[in-house]
Parts: sequence; structure tokens; C-alpha cells
Amino acid sequence: MIVLSAFLALSKNEFIQQKTVESKKINLLIQICDKYPIAFDIIWALSFNQNIQQQLRSNLSFMTKLTHLAKECDNEQICKIIHGILWNLETNHQSHSTLNIDDSTTFDIMISYSHKEKVLCKQIYDELIKSGYRVWIDFDQMHGNIMDAMAKAIERSHTIIICMSEQYRKSNYCRAEAQYAFQMQRKIVPILLQKHYKADGWLLFLIGQLLYADFTKYEFPQAMEMLFKELKAENTHEQHVVSVSPKKDMDTKISSAFVSPQLIDSHNILEWTQEQVQDWLIKHNLVQMSRLLTNYDGRSLIYLHRYIKYGQPEQILNMLQEDSLRRTNQCLSLVELSQFRSLMDQQKRLFQSTISSQETRNSTSNDKNNT
Repeated sequence: MIVLSAFLALSKNEFIQQKTVESKKINLLIQICDKYPIAFDIIWALSFNQNIQQQLRSNLSFMTKLTHLAKECDNEQICKIIHGILWNLETNHQSHSTLNIDDSTTFDIMISYSHKEKVLCKQIYDELIKSGYRVWIDFDQMHGNIMDAMAKAIERSHTIIICMSEQYRKSNYCRAEAQYAFQMQRKIVPILLQKHYKADGWLLFLIGQLLYADFTKYEFPQAMEMLFKELKAENTHEQHVVSVSPKKDMDTKISSAFVSPQLIDSHNILEWTQEQVQDWLIKHNLVQMSRLLTNYDGRSLIYLHRYIKYGQPEQILNMLQEDSLRRTNQCLSLVELSQFRSLMDQQKRLFQSTISSQETRNSTSNDKNNT
């Protein structure tokens, strides 16, 4: 039991997941899950890996067991875990999407958080409500099929606030929420709630270049103003959102701590339109990539780069080859793909350099104003 508890913590690590794939030990966990229910929780953590998903789907007796337990299980905690595994094994979550939702049932914001940060999240929720936002948050542990409830909340929300912490990264519930928000192309606004925490693993994959409000470094009112500023910033997927300038006095205080995307100019890939992406690709002689990425905007470009950089190389290459053949009738050029990765890394460094320069200018300006 001690060994299983230790492996549960390790199972959330992408390297361990890949090693489990290679050793094909998932069947051992399946065999012991009746005797040791903690094995279900381990399987859930592992099932975020696509190769493990395939191994689980190929075990028909286990799939039948999961379906039966989802309906008949009398242990609520195990039932939640079973629903989580089944959610990861579904091949198409788009069927969950409720497109014809009355506006009165939608939310401006959903707060995705670990219950360990409940007190601070309640404060943030109250401030958002005071400012007129419609906010969905789960203050109480949900019952029944929590995955369906989570999906509906995300589908009915325009923006998802992700509350970053180590506990958030370790939570299977939080990972499922964040990844579904990503899949549904919701605007994601990260905030930092744990001091000294730096996003890693799957959370880093999702957050990438996104700016965040730091609630550990700044006083609560100041951090909230930073959050409001990012919430009001135009989103590439929500073109109807109106950008509203924050109060002038607070803007001066936080200018050196938070740089709005509007200040970054064209160096910020997140702002690029489909036309700008095409211009950038062609400018760098990535002609085949430009055909393959016809409908990509800047945010989509960043997501693709993360897939290539952090995904499983062989699987990613196969998927890109299939897409290229289907969409362009050509094999993917490895030369162009390599150049694309290099250029994206250069663009990221340029973006970070621009932010640093902007912060320096703002700091200098503030010093002059204070003298």
C-alpha cells in the first residue's frame, strides 16, 4: 500500500507516464484495482497520456468494468475517479458542447482552482461579483458525474481563470478542467496563488507565454487590478470583448509589474491574426508550413509549438505527417519543421526581451515622476 501511495504521486509526472507505457505495466494496475482501489486513482493520473489511453481502450474487459462501475458504484470517491478515467478515454469531447445555451445561463468567468486555495479564491470571487462579472465557481465538492458538470461549466463560460499552485498541477480534476478549457478554446487567464511556484509539466504546456497576476508578490487590491486588466484585454477567440482601461492611478502603480499585450506590439504572437501568421511564415520561406497552417492565428501557433516541443516526438511527427498529407497532399518537410521550431524560439526570446525593455522604461518613467 505504501508503494502504491508513492507511485500515485509519481504517476502525475510525464516521464513516469512514458516509462509506464514502455514497460506495459498498466495491466498490472488493472489486475489489482479491485483489491487496492488506490490503483484506480493511479490509472486516472496515467490516463492523461495518449499511449496509455490506447492501452486502456484495448482492454475490453476493463472498459466494460469501468462502464458498469460508473452506473453501479456505491463509493462516491471511486465513482468520481471512474468518471475521470472514462472522460480521458473519450475520443471526442465536442459532443458535450452545448452550443444553444440561453445567455442568462452563461458566465463571464469560471474559476478553476484547487480546494486548498479556497479562502483566497472566495475573496477573488467576491471582488469579481462586485465588479459585475457573472462567475461560476465550485465552492462545495460536486456530487454525481463531476466531469459532465465541469464540462457544462466550461462550455457556459467565456473566460477561465486558472489558479496556479503545486496542488493545482497535481490535481487530476484541475488538469481535466484546464485541458478541456484549452480544447474548447476558452480565453485562459492564469493567476499565481503559491509563493515561489513556477508552472511545470502539463501546466506549463498550457500556460506558456500567457501573462498572469501574481497574488503572492503584490497586495490583494493591486493583484486584483492586474487581474481586471487582463480580463479586459482583447482575446483572439473572443473578438466581441471590449477592452476597458483600468483606473489611471492604479495603472501607474502596476505598470512595472504587469505588461498588457497591447503594449507588446507585433512581437506578441498571441495577438497575431491568421493573416499575420501567414505573412510571418512566408517571410521566412516556410511555404509548406503556410499551406498546412492556413487557419492558424497566433494563439494556435503557440499551442502547436508547445505540442512539438513537449509532446512525444514520434507521435507528434506522425500526426503532423498525416495532417500534411490530408490537407496539402504533400509529405511534411522536416527542414521547414526544424526551421519553424527555431524561429518560434527566437520569437519567444524577442517577446521576453520586449517585455523586459518595457518594464525598464516604465520603471525609469516612474522614478522620474517620483522625483
